[in-house]
Amino acid sequence: MTTESTSTSGPHTARPAALAPQRGGAARTAAPRTRAAARAPFAASLVAADCVAVLPAAAALAPGQRSAELLLQLTAAAVALHARAGLYRPAALGAVRAGAYPTLLDELPAVAARLAFLWCAAAALLAARSPDLALAPGALAAAYALHISATLVLRGAVHRRRRRAARDEPRAALVVGPAPAAQRLAALLHQHPEYGVRPVGLVTPAERDIPQPAGAAPPPGPALPVLGSPEDIQRAVIQNGVQDALLVAAEDGAPRPDHTALLRRHGCALWLVGAPAREGAGQAPMGRHLWGYEFRLLEPPEARPGRSAKRALDIVGAGVLLLAAAPVLLLCAAAVRLADGPGVLFRQERVGENGRLFTLLKFRTLRPEDEREAATRWSVAHDERLSAVGSFLRRTSLDELPQLWNVLRGDMSLVGPRPERPYFVERFSLLHADYAARHRMPAGLTGLAQVHGLRGDTSIEDRCRFDNHYIDHWTLWQDVRILLRTAATLIRPAGS
Repeated sequence: MTTESTSTSGPHTARPAALAPQRGGAARTAAPRTRAAARAPFAASLVAADCVAVLPAAAALAPGQRSAELLLQLTAAAVALHARAGLYRPAALGAVRAGAYPTLLDELPAVAARLAFLWCAAAALLAARSPDLALAPGALAAAYALHISATLVLRGAVHRRRRRAARDEPRAALVVGPAPAAQRLAALLHQHPEYGVRPVGLVTPAERDIPQPAGAAPPPGPALPVLGSPEDIQRAVIQNGVQDALLVAAEDGAPRPDHTALLRRHGCALWLVGAPAREGAGQAPMGRHLWGYEFRLLEPPEARPGRSAKRALDIVGAGVLLLAAAPVLLLCAAAVRLADGPGVLFRQERVGENGRLFTLLKFRTLRPEDEREAATRWSVAHDERLSAVGSFLRRTSLDELPQLWNVLRGDMSLVGPRPERPYFVERFSLLHADYAARHRMPAGLTGLAQVHGLRGDTSIEDRCRFDNHYIDHWTLWQDVRILLRTAATLIRPAGS
C-alpha cells in the first residue's frame, strides 16, 4: 500500500526563529478570536448610526408626515441600501482589514446617492397614498440634508473610533516575499501606524539571513525574525494572533503558491501588495493603498466561480456510485472478513484542504503491526502479509471504494490531489517547494496525476506539478474528463 497523503514531521535542523514581542505584555498563546467576532462591534455600530440618523430628518417633516410607519420604513430601507452597497462589509469598513480605513469623503458619493434615491421614493409614495401630506420641495430638501448630515457625522464617528483602535491596538501581520522587499514593506508599516498593522515576522523560507547592501543603512524599525519553516510560521501565527499576511508581489505579480497554501492553512487572510502606483495606471478607490502601494485581497479557492457546481457533482456522483456499487461493496467486505478476519475497514488520518485532517476509509488489505508503521511506512505493495484478497483489491483499486463516503461527507472530492498522511506531508513539503500548495483544493478520489500514471511509488515532484497545474486551471469540464479517463483506466488496472 503506497501512501498518498502529505505531512511529515521529519527532522528540522534550523533553529526556530524568535517571535516579535507583543505590545503590552507577554506573547499570547491562545488562538486568535474569530474575525467575525472582531468585526461585529464595528458593523453593529454602523447599523446603529444609520438607524439613529433618520431622527433629525423627521424633525423637518410636518406632524402628519412623520408617522412611525414612515420612519420605520425609511430606516429599514437605508440599512438595506447600505448593506446592498457593501457599506457594512469589511472591505467597506476599511479599504481592507489591514489598513487604509475610510474617511467621510470616501463614503460621501455612495451614501449621498442612496439617500437621495430613498427620499425621492419616499416622497412619491407618500404623495400617492396621501396627497394632502405630500412633501413640498423645501421640506424634502431639508429632510434629505439633515439625514445625510447626521449619517455622515455618526458614521464618521464610528470610523474615527475604529482608526483610533487600529492605531492603539494594531493587527499583527506577517510580511511575505523576497527578503529586501519584505523588509522595506515592514519598515514602512512601522513608520505609519495609522494603517493599524504591526509586522511580527518575515516569511522568506529560502533566506534565513537577510544581507544588507554594502554601505546601506538598515531599515528603520525593530528587527523582525525570519520565519523559514512551517513550524516557525505556525508559532508566530498562534503566539501573535496573526490574521493577515501581506504578500509582496514578485516580478510576475504572483505570490508563491506554497506560501499562500501554508498561510491559508493557518487561517490567515492574504493581501497582495503590488508596485507603487504610477501615472496612467488604473487608479484604485481613495484609501485603497498602503502608502502608495496598491493591494487587493487574494480570494480563497472556495470563492472561485464553479465551486458549488463541483460540490454538486461530488454529491450526485458519489451518491449514484455508492448505490450502483453497493453489491460490489458487500462482496468486497465479505471477502475481506473471510480472508483476513474482523476489521473490514481501514481508517487512517490524512491531510485535506487547507491542511485539515480527516479520517480516510479503505478496505483493509493487511493489518499493520502498529500505528507507527501505518503512519510512516511508504509502500506495502510487495509485503508478504498481503493475502490473495488484499492483493486483488489493491490491484483493481477496489480497496478505494469506501472513500466515496468521504466524498459524500465533504472530506474529499471526486477529483483532486490525492490526500497523504501527515508524516509524509511534512517531509515532502520540506523537499518540494510547491508541495504544500496542493492543499488549496479538496483532496480527491482521483486526479490529473493519477490518470497520467502517477500512482503508487512514483515521483512526488511529478505528482506535485500535475496537482498544482490542475488547481491553477480547474474547470468543471476538466473534472468530468478526469472521471471518464479514470473509468477507462479501471479496465486495465495497475493498482497502487
